[in-house]
Amino acid sequence: MKEVQDAAVETGNRVANDSSSHLRLVDMHRHLDRIENCPDVAGEAAERGVAIFCTTVTPYDALRAEELFACCDNVRVGIGLHPWWVGSAAQGSDADPERLIEHTATMAAQNDYIGEIGLDLSPAHAHNATAQVAAFERIARSCAEHPRSERVISLHAVRSTDKALDVLERYDLPRQTACIFQWFSGTADDLARLRRLGCYISVNERMLATRRGREYARQIPAERLLLETDAPEQLDTPYTAVKIEASLAHALHKLAILRGTDEHELGCLILRTSSQLINL
Repeated sequence: MKEVQDAAVETGNRVANDSSSHLRLVDMHRHLDRIENCPDVAGEAAERGVAIFCTTVTPYDALRAEELFACCDNVRVGIGLHPWWVGSAAQGSDADPERLIEHTATMAAQNDYIGEIGLDLSPAHAHNATAQVAAFERIARSCAEHPRSERVISLHAVRSTDKALDVLERYDLPRQTACIFQWFSGTADDLARLRRLGCYISVNERMLATRRGREYARQIPAERLLLETDAPEQLDTPYTAVKIEASLAHALHKLAILRGTDEHELGCLILRTSSQLINL
């Protein structure tokens, strides 16, 4: 494992720095606040030239994350309501489900960074599909009614990309904001629709481990391609900045091979796109 991590970090070191920053890699979807030692990891990531879009699962987690990372220039915090958390009170709060949704919508209206929100209609989570759609619609409507020129939305869409796109288009969000589908797993028709609408896709190692994921990674326009880890797999456990960096660097390396392009050039393009999206 150490050899793999060292090789991946060496790959990451080949991504160019600009004159004013050591930033080399950006994790565009990570539950940083749900890492047990998250303040230390954020600081270590900054030292290693890694920035992070911290996507949260409830608005209460977002408030806590904003406090935790207030002094971290390399972290941006998203206002989230993960579909798995829709329909039940937020852990650690006395909010009922409706209040949770309204609180998310209110916070989203006032923020540039939104995520993680969306739909999950896989068998394990389809039982509350109606509640998920209602929550997603409410947050999307709030964003549409309170447009912000630099808003970014990180989206979860499992067996539901078409429905998520229906909601986004209904509120004209692809034109108003940067819509990022993380770990895309939809159909070829969904991908064509995403491309037509100008949406972004963030790619991680697990997406690239599947044949379909690799094929999609070849087809995504380079200027709409981002990197992510979507970690930790188990919330509230320890993690390290080295593992974040290694995962991002390995995904970049595989992407360059899949697309038959220069890794350094691809890394610079993805870094530039990510930096512009979340104002690094």
